[in-house]
Amino acid sequence: MATLRRLQEAPRHLLVCEKSNFGHDKSRHKHLVETHYHNYRVSFLIPECGLLSKELKSLVMDIGPYYSVKNLPLHELITHEFINTFVKKGSFSALTYNTSIDEDNTVALLPNGKLILSLDKDTYEETGLQGRPSRYSGRKSMKFVISIDLMDLSLNLDSKKYRRISWSFKEKKPLKFDFLLAWHHTGTEESTMMSYFSKYQIQEHQPKVALSTVRELQCPVLRSSGLAGEPEEACSALEFFDWLGAVFCSADLNNEPYNFISTYCCPQPSAMVAQAFLCTITGFILPEKIHVLLEQLCHYFDEPKLAPWVTLTVQGFADSPVAWREKEHGFHKGGEHLYNFVVFNNQDYWLQMAVGANDDCPP
Repeated sequence: MATLRRLQEAPRHLLVCEKSNFGHDKSRHKHLVETHYHNYRVSFLIPECGLLSKELKSLVMDIGPYYSVKNLPLHELITHEFINTFVKKGSFSALTYNTSIDEDNTVALLPNGKLILSLDKDTYEETGLQGRPSRYSGRKSMKFVISIDLMDLSLNLDSKKYRRISWSFKEKKPLKFDFLLAWHHTGTEESTMMSYFSKYQIQEHQPKVALSTVRELQCPVLRSSGLAGEPEEACSALEFFDWLGAVFCSADLNNEPYNFISTYCCPQPSAMVAQAFLCTITGFILPEKIHVLLEQLCHYFDEPKLAPWVTLTVQGFADSPVAWREKEHGFHKGGEHLYNFVVFNNQDYWLQMAVGANDDCPP
């Protein structure tokens, strides 16, 4: 019976909300964006808007390419040439795809030069490298995490440590993965990525962009000064977060008696807007691109607008080995890790960060 009860229980979820102003010296918005490394979907919602400005549309359409490469040997990511070409000359991200974090071996290269390996017990032991048990593998450790600092490793390529890692990846336990790759840099041709990995199956991709207009949308009334909301005056941050998720799912928000799919309705107080613009970008999206988009949304209110706020929502890859910074991430039942900015017309903002059961509290 105890086991049955556990199966019926909803898994733990965490939502952290905070408020600040983009002009404050201690505002954390830039740091939070930059340290959420592996993003697959970015969405923004603008009430009382039917058409994007030229600046915003240009930014969305030029979010930048990413690449997929098949059967890439892991040792390629620790060579002196690779580190000097990509890791030291920009912000390089890599993530295995078509892998499940709770079942398969997965790898991520972070923009700070850390190579993170999440390996099953057999593979971990065969590599001969030092790591630690996964926090989410249960009492009997079946998953292990190895962290390698490529920047530190590159300082001495004749060291015993580098030779051991290189021997492990090349000879003792050669590992190959399908990777997604992205690189933020300045002053270097885009073709560098394609030419460097030309001997492997590499393809360039552009993020998919979906633009739509939501008609007659019931929107919660918000006050930037109060996360908790006020009865009959303004909705809370938690109520707004639930409502935004329903909008993204295209759920009906009127709680009609004949609707057997959703009984959800917009929290009160609310206001009807004639239209709202919704944009969704899907791909392998770098934090630097998201930060530029956030800044552009802040400038949306440089001229008077009918909209009291806009939102920017970012979702991470469910099977990434990390969520924020180098904090271990697990899948459990959903693998969610995401954040949302509510940008108000006075430059105040709410920041909402959500994770699932196999994550630390968001930073």
